Order: sequence, then structure tokens, then C-alpha cells
Amino acid sequence: MNLNAVLHEIKQLHSVSDRLQSLAEHHPKISDGLIRIADSVRNTATILEVLVATKIGPLPGSAPAND
Repeated sequence: MNLNAVLHEIKQLHSVSDRLQSLAEHHPKISDGLIRIADSVRNTATILEVLVATKIGPLPGSAPAND
């Protein structure tokens, strides 16, 4: 498994979530849907991070959950 490729995809998912959140701020008529999708994408990225951390170990540069 190429860990760098997985880490890149996790960053991409977080970026997509951020962009959707930004779009929601500019499009009030569809903001609820965009926010829900952004949250779902962010949650997916987090689940992927947890999966990688449990199978491989802590991700480089990740902070402990209690920070």
C-alpha cells in the first residue's frame, strides 16, 4: 500500500469539504444540501484517517485527539 497516495486522498477529501462549505456560504438556496455533503465528505476523510491509523499506525503529522 502506498501510504503517500492514501494521505494525498485524505487531504483531497478535506479540501473538497472545505470548498463545498465555502460554496454553501455563497449559495443560500442550496446551502443546506452543500453543508450536509461537506460534512459527509469530511466524515469520510476522518473515517479513512482512523482506518489507516488502526492498520498502519499514527499518520505523520497527526495530532493526538486530546489536543
